[in-house]
Formats: sequence, C-alpha cells, structure tokens
Amino acid sequence: MSTAAKKPVLEVRNLSVALPAGGDRVHAVEKVNFTVNPGEIVCLVGESGSGKSVIAFTVMGLLAKALKPTSGEILLEGENILTADETRLRELRCTRMSMIFQEPMTALNPVMTCGEQIDEVLRTHTKLDSAQRKAKIIAILARVKLPEPERIYASYPHQLSGGQRQRIMIAMALVLDPVLLIADEPTTALDVTTQAEILKLIAELQHGQGTGVLFITHDFGVVAEIAHRVAVLRWGELVEMGPTEQILSKPVQAYTKMLISSVPSIHPAHRGGRKDGETVLRTEKLGKTYAGSGFFQKARVVKAAVDVDLDIRRGETLGIVGESGSGKSTVARCIARLIDPTDGKVFLGDTEIGKISAGKLRPHRRRVQIVFQDPYRSLNPRITVGDSIIEGPMNFGLSRDEAMARARKLMETVRLDPNALDRFPHQFSGGQRQRICIARALAMEPELLIADEAVSALDVSVQKQVLELLDEIRRRLNLAVLFITHDLRVAAQICDNVAVMSQGRVVEYGAAEQVFEHPKHDYTKSLFAAAPGRNWEFGKFAAA
Repeated sequence: MSTAAKKPVLEVRNLSVALPAGGDRVHAVEKVNFTVNPGEIVCLVGESGSGKSVIAFTVMGLLAKALKPTSGEILLEGENILTADETRLRELRCTRMSMIFQEPMTALNPVMTCGEQIDEVLRTHTKLDSAQRKAKIIAILARVKLPEPERIYASYPHQLSGGQRQRIMIAMALVLDPVLLIADEPTTALDVTTQAEILKLIAELQHGQGTGVLFITHDFGVVAEIAHRVAVLRWGELVEMGPTEQILSKPVQAYTKMLISSVPSIHPAHRGGRKDGETVLRTEKLGKTYAGSGFFQKARVVKAAVDVDLDIRRGETLGIVGESGSGKSTVARCIARLIDPTDGKVFLGDTEIGKISAGKLRPHRRRVQIVFQDPYRSLNPRITVGDSIIEGPMNFGLSRDEAMARARKLMETVRLDPNALDRFPHQFSGGQRQRICIARALAMEPELLIADEAVSALDVSVQKQVLELLDEIRRRLNLAVLFITHDLRVAAQICDNVAVMSQGRVVEYGAAEQVFEHPKHDYTKSLFAAAPGRNWEFGKFAAA
C-alpha cells in the first residue's frame, strides 16, 4: 500500500523523554524519529524498558509526571501535542487520537455498563441526544462484530469474555473515527483464536477508515501478520526501522537479529514423547463442575473440566493448549488441589490426592509446585525474595540456615546472584522475578512442576532464556513438568507431549510432533491455523 503521497497523521521528531535523576539511564526515550501515515500500521517492538509505552503515553498526553519530554515534537496532523494544554489534549483524545490498552479489565470501569462507558465518550465530545448516542453505540458494537449489541450495551465488563472486553475497548476508541489509533499490547493476554479475530478486526477497521495505527507489541507473529513498517527500540533509542519484510528477513542491526532469533519456531523441536521413566502424575476422568444461583437468577451449571485423562512421567513435559475458558488452568488447579475436583481421580505417584482431606493432603503439598503467569503478583512485595524462597521449606521443617543455604544454591541454579536474596521484588526485572518464582517452587524439591502461562507476559528474548532454564532444570533434576500455555510456538519447543483442550475436554492428545504436524481434530486444526505469523520462520535471515 502506498502512503507516501499522503501527509502523515503522526510525526515524531527528535523526541527525548527524561527519566528521574539518580537512575542508571538519563532518558526513557532519546532522539526518536518516525511517522505513521493514513491507512498504515506501524509496529513498535523492543524489550521491556525500551521506551515503547513511554512514546505511546507521550503522544496521548498521558505521561507520568515523573517523566518529562525534554526535546522534539509530536505532530498530530501538523499540531504539536507537546505544546498543547490539558484542555486541548482532552479535546483531541477520542476525537482525533485514541488508545487501546493492554488489559481491558483494568481499563474498564467495573461498576458501569459497557454502553454507559462508551456513552461517556459521546456525552463529552458530541451534542447528540440520548437516543442518537445509543444508536451510535449500538452501531459501533455491531461494527466491531460483538454479538447481540443490545445485550452487550447493558452488560458489565465482568459478564463478557476477554476478547469481548477488548472489542469494547476498540469500540470506545473508534466511536468518533479518530485519525490515529494507538494499540498498546492489545492481544498479549488473548488466546490465538481470539487474538486472530482482534487483529483481523483492527486491520479491517483501519483499512476501511484510513486510520493510522501505532501498534505496540513484543509478539513477532503479530508483527508479521499486520505491520506495514516496523520500528525497533532498544533502551529508548530507535535502532532500526523499515518495511516489515525487510526487518524480519534482512535485519541490519545485531539487536534486531537477536530479538527475531529468539522467537520460537511453530514447528516442534522433535523431542518425541517420552516412554520411559516412572509415572509422576496420572488423572482418571478428572472433572470440575461449578454450580451457582442467585435470588433473581436460574441455577447455572458450568462444566469446566470433563473426563480429563493425563499422564506425566519423570523428565517429561506435557503441554496443555487451548483457548481461554477451555479448562487448562482448572485442570492444573485441581491437580495441585488449589481447588477440589468434582469427579475422577488424581494420582501423584501411587497416592490418590484428589479426594483426601486437607489434613492428609499437607505432606503431599510440597510434591506439586506452581509457577504462575504474573511473577510480580506472585511475590509478596513486603518481604525480601530470600524470605519468599525459604518460607515453604521452613514450613516443612527446615531450619532458617538450611533453607537459606538451599535458597543460595537455587539462585545460582536460576542464574541469579545469591547476594541478591536480601532485595525486594520491585528491584528485579520481570524475567528475573520469574526466575525467583521458579527458585521458590524448586525450593520445595517437588516431583511435579506446573507452569501456568509462566512466560506469556515476557519479552521474546527473556522468554527464550526462561524456557531454556526450565528445560535445563527439567533435565538436570529429572522433573515432571505440566506446561500450560496459549502460545503454540512455546508449546512446540518445550513439550514432549501435548493435550489440546476445548470446552473442558481433551480433544486431542499425543506426542508434540504428531499433534503439530498431523493434527486430527478439527478444533486443533483451527487453533493452529489461527496462530499469527504461522507462515514465517523467524531467525532465518536472507543475505542483505
């Protein structure tokens, strides 16, 4: 698509944003230049701390007070955002520029209906009466392909799925037809099928309206799927920019090559399902049913897991993949007895732990440990990481000195400095915090390690390091690993066997190579077909 003849909707010229004094870096963003043209999608990529979101928030006039633009211009259709006062910025937001945030459940008001929240935009920026506003809202809800717009209009955010909430955010952003749309990691937490729908929707709306889109992501599959041009940021500096195919196939800078080479392949690593080793975990017709009712509601029964049969041996990684709501995390929580199964059996070795009482379960708790998705929420911010790691072993009888000695060894195992045990979680990066969570889980010397979306929030480079670490620990300690993910590329690389779940049931189960290369079930085929950038083999660069 040629946009050269059209005036850019966004021009960022020589932009620098200063960090508070006293840190390792002076600037969050330094001398950055790029443009976004009408009808064009420009992807900003880079690791955490590269300045992607700082640029987005600066453009929207939403920058934290601690950060100060020190030079440059941000021109929205020729108007300099940096010199606009707060009144003018409020006038421009939603009307000329809009933003879709990463986590819709946090961005949306939980005590207002979705219709009311979009109506707030129209009441602020238009003179339409209530009937006209409602008609416009219903129309935009239909435009973003939400089912039953009248019902969605009257629904609260918690009553919708993650993909539907993200569509509400898109509807709110586009209801006044802005010329610039900024999307800040809008698909990171979504499963591949929902992600594919959202990406297709953004591309269709952008193309139909001629909107310029600044799309922030660390997912190179998404970049390959939708971007016209790519801007690569590192430590606040723009290191490389160009057409998507050029950046992905013929990158010039070593940093860009490193990032792209870190993207896992969608093709399995040919590990082959393990046949030897003793069985650590076995489930037989595992089921979990939720039933609930209220004064004004009919009783509702949800079968979150139905007849789930799994088998994991020592030294083996079993992956569970599927859409949100497919039952992946429910199965993991039943296995760890964080929730009680409704049906079936859970065998840990020869011990059936699915139905035993809390008192009898306690000695078995240490045998199963979980690494959760968000390491920052998993760690207590008020205690040092050392105290977090030793808490479990001390509860099971180890002295503080013994537990701390084990913690020091584990810090070396996860490749962190043992002298950092007296630091607090906020003093570590996201990847380092996840390593600490792995160390804390290993401190209990478990037989089964459950990783529940443990790398989905990490940059590709950090993700690669954590995946390699998990695989190394599995081999060295001969651990059984249950790996839950919606990222098919990750599953392809780290799993020996894969279970595909849909609507609470396992619809396909087998060696990763078999499931990925020769899927049998229609759901599995549709899941793999939805993976963004599935036709790209990242890291295989053509000669420049």
